[in-house]
Amino acid sequence: MLVGRPFSTEQLKKKPLPPKIALPIFSSSALSSLAYAPDEILLTLAMAGVAATMLSPAVGVAVLVVLVVLVLSYRQSIKAYPSGGGDYEIVRKNLGARPGTAVAAALLVDFVLTVAVSSSSAAQYLSGIVPALGEHRGLVAAGIVVFLVVANLRGRGQSRWTLAVPVYLFVFGMLALIAIGGLLAATGNLGLAPSAEFTIVPEEQFSNGLHGVVGALLILRAFSTGSAVLTGIEVPISNVQYLTKPRARNAGRILLVVGLLSGVLTLGTLMLARASGLKIVADPQKSLLLDGQPVSADYVQVPVLGQLAQAVFGNFMLGTVVVSVLTILVLLLAGNQAFNSFPSLASHLATDGYLPRQLRTRGDRLGFSNGILSLGVAAVLLVLVFQGDVTILIQLYVVGVFVSFTLSQLGMLKHWHRELVPVADRRIRAAIKRQRLLNLVGLVLSGLVLLIVLATRFVHGAWIAVLGIVLLMLVMNSLHRHYQQVDAELSIEDGGQATALPARVHALVLVSTVRKPVLRALAFARASRPSKLEAIIVDVEPQKTQRTLEDWERLRIPVPITALASPYRDIPGALIEHIRSIKRESPRDLIVVYIPEYVVGHWWEQLVHNQTALRVKNRLHYEPGVLIASVPWRLLSAKNALGGGPTEESSAHRESNPLPKD
Repeated sequence: MLVGRPFSTEQLKKKPLPPKIALPIFSSSALSSLAYAPDEILLTLAMAGVAATMLSPAVGVAVLVVLVVLVLSYRQSIKAYPSGGGDYEIVRKNLGARPGTAVAAALLVDFVLTVAVSSSSAAQYLSGIVPALGEHRGLVAAGIVVFLVVANLRGRGQSRWTLAVPVYLFVFGMLALIAIGGLLAATGNLGLAPSAEFTIVPEEQFSNGLHGVVGALLILRAFSTGSAVLTGIEVPISNVQYLTKPRARNAGRILLVVGLLSGVLTLGTLMLARASGLKIVADPQKSLLLDGQPVSADYVQVPVLGQLAQAVFGNFMLGTVVVSVLTILVLLLAGNQAFNSFPSLASHLATDGYLPRQLRTRGDRLGFSNGILSLGVAAVLLVLVFQGDVTILIQLYVVGVFVSFTLSQLGMLKHWHRELVPVADRRIRAAIKRQRLLNLVGLVLSGLVLLIVLATRFVHGAWIAVLGIVLLMLVMNSLHRHYQQVDAELSIEDGGQATALPARVHALVLVSTVRKPVLRALAFARASRPSKLEAIIVDVEPQKTQRTLEDWERLRIPVPITALASPYRDIPGALIEHIRSIKRESPRDLIVVYIPEYVVGHWWEQLVHNQTALRVKNRLHYEPGVLIASVPWRLLSAKNALGGGPTEESSAHRESNPLPKD
């Protein structure tokens, strides 16, 4: 009911995406940053007062310079590696396995943060429409993540145009907002933002404005925060394989358009925010004054796009609501894109042996269900821990994506160096050198941004992202070593045998009391024709053991039964000691232990049955030369739970005397 009916594997094949559909789907992650990146630039600069916020367009220009360089360099990467492996493939092939795991870990952390930030930002915009939700932002964000999890578990039920149309509407809406706002500003008719009448109280260390090292660090921090605009531009290179031919060319064009739209919309938003007098701070009750008095405790700060819509459309509330709704939709689609990218990358890593192989498994709806659930759990934990606070979560953001940017550019440098060595033609060498120079500039800029991010935001939360990347790398490398060791241990040499054949088979049937399941186990053991058959009862209750032995004699069961002493009531221990005594006398014998078990119909019944059998099996698994055979007996509750079928009573009637008196 929740996920939907299963899909056949045949439905896994799907048509390639034409550019007009791929563009909005692959750009949602990058374009969604418009909902929070300008906010973070403005509120970071606001720490130094109103005058500092006037620098926001300059900070935006600096971010766009990095954006342009990375877009151009990634267009080269797409041509060199059109398979869709993205940064992970580039780094792994050129720099080796360990840097490859570093990039993979960084990207996985970044995808988790993309979901957390997108859902928290969507909750923030929802609270702008419905102020009552502001007090429960963390729960609302967690609910959004759960919604995305369920939607992605449903898998291929999503229409491509359902994912594409909201992004087109958002882009057109934002372009219209910026164009109309720019025209109104040029003619002097632009209205003021709702927060324009407020005064910002600068923090104590910035009481004299942006001066000295402290002021420079604040500007750099605003730059690093605004670099969130660059998150998502790597999506086209990781999804080349889903495009129509020519795939590499189409991916390059999509990347160029995504970069152009991100740059225009971000810079336009910042300039319009300055023209409308918009103010946004981290703590409104502490940093905003109205007529010299702090704002009221129930004041809800509307995000930048919501305030700009009110400044441009004035009393036309429908326009403001439409902008907010479209922003929420594109944020949801950005989170949805992460739910596609994370499981896909996790599946590649699981195939390479760096993550549990269960992450390769497709669910009923053909999606990588385990990867979807893993991402959902991690994102829910983040938004609940930080209560959906975008300002705090954004401090964790960007680290992962710039680690992958930097290592990817370094990998491309090595790629071009390798391509250059055997080439003698001057024109080809010159072209390769130009490409290498562009990647060198990309390496320098992305590395510089990464250093700025770590230097200015490490103590503000970036350390959590760094710790997450390091821990994930350690886990991935440990798993890889484990899988390699297991493969080496289980491999069969040419001409060798997996194991020597046993000399004889010694069957043991575990007995508690003389009941129908025990008789069935004895019948099954006899049917296998072992060299020796023996029933075993561990004497933990003398009176019960005596009754069982008397019943054994009374029923004249023609199988010898041995009672094992157990002074400390350790059933598995006594059985293992008996088995070892057999192995000492006949080392090449195979010991088969038959264990009767109940098949129950309810989970709570499992808690009161089969616990001794479970302990015995867990201990016997570690004994060499021992095989465990579970003999099931279906109880009536199991028959009812499975909707009828043959009963154990009918088969028990045939087995009421399963052991002939021979």
